[in-house]
This record gives sequence, structure tokens and C-alpha cells, in this order.
Amino acid sequence: MTAGAFDRRAAPGTQTSAEPYRVLLVDDSAVIRGLSARILEKDPAVRVVATAGDGAQAVSALRRRSVDVVVLDIEMPVMDGLTALPKLLEIDPDVRIVMSSTLTTRNADISLRALQAGAADYIPKPSTAKDMIGGDEFARDLLAKVKALGASRRGQRPAADPVGSTAPAAPPPAGPKPLAGVAPIALRKPSLVPPRILILGSSTGGPKALSTLFRGLRGKLNMPILLTQHMPATFTAMLAEHIADAGERPAVEGADGMVLEPGHLYVAPGDYHMVIEEAGGRASVCLNQDPPENFCRPSVDPLLRSAARIYGPAVLAVILTGMGQDGLLGCETVVEGGGTVIAQDEATSVVWGMPGAVATAGLCSAVLPLDAIAGKIVGQAGGKGAR
Repeated sequence: MTAGAFDRRAAPGTQTSAEPYRVLLVDDSAVIRGLSARILEKDPAVRVVATAGDGAQAVSALRRRSVDVVVLDIEMPVMDGLTALPKLLEIDPDVRIVMSSTLTTRNADISLRALQAGAADYIPKPSTAKDMIGGDEFARDLLAKVKALGASRRGQRPAADPVGSTAPAAPPPAGPKPLAGVAPIALRKPSLVPPRILILGSSTGGPKALSTLFRGLRGKLNMPILLTQHMPATFTAMLAEHIADAGERPAVEGADGMVLEPGHLYVAPGDYHMVIEEAGGRASVCLNQDPPENFCRPSVDPLLRSAARIYGPAVLAVILTGMGQDGLLGCETVVEGGGTVIAQDEATSVVWGMPGAVATAGLCSAVLPLDAIAGKIVGQAGGKGAR
């Protein structure tokens, strides 16, 4: 079947676990639709089942056939992506939607609002002819997100390397799915040293999870908080503003030399690793453009390593929803230094990649639903956690 054609035999919400992940591409640019379709259909685990040139066509397409992942442009004629988003989720609340747009401040704000409204992830569109022709980073990111979210949609564990896999993740066993894993997760005792620093790592599903977390931490935590969320430049400063509103605390994009202040949140800027340095008894932000780790820059691993080096057993690390394994090696360093790790559970994660990696490695003192994590952090900090 060609992209754009509809298979009326498949009703929305039905699927066969062994079949490829079904994708609906929505963009007013035929060039972008064609490029995305070529990238995705090189992998036998993915099938582009329909395309649309605007949001209204996308709504019509989703009514006609079952889809796992929608890649949804923001700026389109007739009906834009933000308007189409709730209509698509009304038709199929479980469909995974990836917002797509060019890197502008306006689009960053719209994308973050879309993520709060139910979109699962975001991907920047290639902006130059070189990106269109080469497009290695865009191709890798698009395919990885589609496969991870397709697996999530079907209740499957995503592969550790979604790009390297050439087939859909194995179907779940018959009967109820044990969200916490087939085998019990081994938990460690938390550090007896009250934390002096909170390190957060998140990716797919992160912005919405972070809003929930920081609403739960309002007025309850008074230590420096550093966050690595996998996002491009332009978006991270906007993310800090959104979290500041949700959490009612000072939140900024990190910059070289910023001294860490109690109660303040520092967000790693897009395309920079953020680490902590200490001089004269004061800890501060340091940025670098060292090579990506886990295909990510920023990556949370360098931040965790630097925190463990300076704070030792007084580090509290929290790994939230996200694909891949970023945070695994860093959390190993935190645990080796006597610090504490908490992970979001599988049931409340959009993708249980990052938190699942640290949980199944036996690095956590707790694996919790999202709405229980703030209370656990506060409890570990001993009340308000002032330092």
C-alpha cells in the first residue's frame, strides 16, 4: 500500500504485535513528507501508512485507520498542529504524537504547550539543504523516536538501541503485562547522608513529567537542582520558563560561572553538556561541547559524574521518562560515591528507557509512579531539604 492510502480493514486502536509500527506523517511540505517517509521505510520495523498536508486531513486519516505514531507539523494551513493535537487524541487517546517544527522561539513555546497537552515528543525539522541531503542526525532521531514510541504504544519494551534494531520489539507475553518487569527490581538502601544537590535527567515525555514533579515540589525543597532534558537549543531556555511557572521557583538555562543557589533550578542548554565545578568552596555551572554521550548533547551522564565527584553521598539523582540509556553510567558513579538514585516507574513513563535502564541495573533506592516522586525527594531531603 502506498503512503496516503487507507486500509479500511484496520479499525483505529487495533493492531497485530508482530506487524511494523504504523506512522502517519503530517506536514504541509511534500519535501519533508517525502524525506521522512524515505527515512522511516528503510527500516522494516516501520511502515508509513498515511500522509496528510494539514491537520484536518490528519484527523480524517486517523478516523479511517489504525496508527501507532503521528509525526505532526506545527505550522500548516487549514488546521495547524496545535489545533489538531486534541482532536487526534480524542479519536485515539493512546496514539503517540511527535511534534515537528523549525527551531524558532515561537515554535519552541508552541511545542512545549503541545507536550503539556499530550504530545509525546518533539523533533526539529531539517532547516538547510545540507540537512535535507545528509540528514544523519534528523534521520537517526526520527527513526529512534518513532520506534521507541511505537513500542510504548503497544506496551512493549523499547530496544536499548532503537535505531540499531531491524524489527519491532518482541510482543509482550499473553495475559496481564507486569509493568515493573518480569523479575522483581532489586532496590538499594538510600544514602544516610541528607542530599545537598538534586540532579534530574529526562527525555521523551520529560516536559510534562517535569511540570508534575515541580508542582509537587512547590515550597518544599531548598537545594540546588540541575536538570538535563534532551532538547535542542532554543527550547531549553523556554523549558526553564515553563518550569518556573509550574514550580514557582527560580529556573534558568545554565550559563558558565553561575554559582549554584539553594532552591534554584538550572537547565542544561541545548547542544551543551552541563557539569558542576567547585572552587573556593562554591559550586558553579560549567558548560562544554565535548562529544555527545549516548547520542545526546546535553547528556545527563557528565552532570551526574561531576556531581558525584563534588558531593559524594550527598547526591540525589532522579531519572524520569525517556528513551535510551542516558543516565545509566552516571548513576553507577553516583551509587559508587554513596549517593541515592530514584527512577520513575514503567506504568507512568511515556518510554521506560532511561529510568528502566537504571532500575533494572539495581541502582535505585526507589522506583515510583511520577506523582509519588516529589514526596520521596522531600522525605529523603528531610523536610524542606534546606542546605
